[in-house]
Amino acid sequence: MGDSAIQLFFKEEPSPLLNRTISSICKGLEGKKITGIIESVPSYKALTVFYEPWNLSYDTLKQQLEEMLDQQESKDKLSPSYVVTIPTLYGNEYGPDIALVANKNNLSIEEVITLHTQKDYLIYMMGFMPGFPYLGGLDKKIATPRHENPKARVEAGSVGIAGDQTGIYPFQSPGGWNIIGRTPLKLFQPDNEQPFLYKPGDYLRFKAINEEEFAEIEEAVKQGTYHVKREEMKG
Repeated sequence: MGDSAIQLFFKEEPSPLLNRTISSICKGLEGKKITGIIESVPSYKALTVFYEPWNLSYDTLKQQLEEMLDQQESKDKLSPSYVVTIPTLYGNEYGPDIALVANKNNLSIEEVITLHTQKDYLIYMMGFMPGFPYLGGLDKKIATPRHENPKARVEAGSVGIAGDQTGIYPFQSPGGWNIIGRTPLKLFQPDNEQPFLYKPGDYLRFKAINEEEFAEIEEAVKQGTYHVKREEMKG
């Protein structure tokens, strides 16, 4: 990819195992701290590594990546996966499109919430805006086409559905996804050493909360006393 980036592209279809392979190589590169590497960017079927060609040659980096690929042949060598819990208040002004999603799929609002919270969603990649996760695993029973005319304003923390994907808006912006809820967590804090609450390869678990819990968590986040639940997945 030009003179300052190299891409590993996989022929397999996107899957949790392929994502773990890509994430593991990405973490391995971070651990090696190779002089000249600027950033590693994972996606559904590829890993793009940006580097300084005056500090690191293409051939040297290619060899390093090939060696790391060879080390990933065994599933047992893959890094563990983690799940991050996202408390979410569904419906009303926090999720103005949840009735639309329910009606579109011949479900009740309660059924939409149940279906949305019963799965752990793999973060295949992040993009569109800093901290926006592209998640796999949405139940097709609640899949809903995105709006033909995007809204001018979607609140920070809004949880939405577009087609067969679900995601979260890290900060206020225009958007065309169907908004079904909102989290009080701050998903992108650029001044922190770790600006994101999660990263590609993690799983997100949505947990339904009420308005009182939303207000309590929101205040705790402002005070810096709320600890996001992140745990290693079993199996």
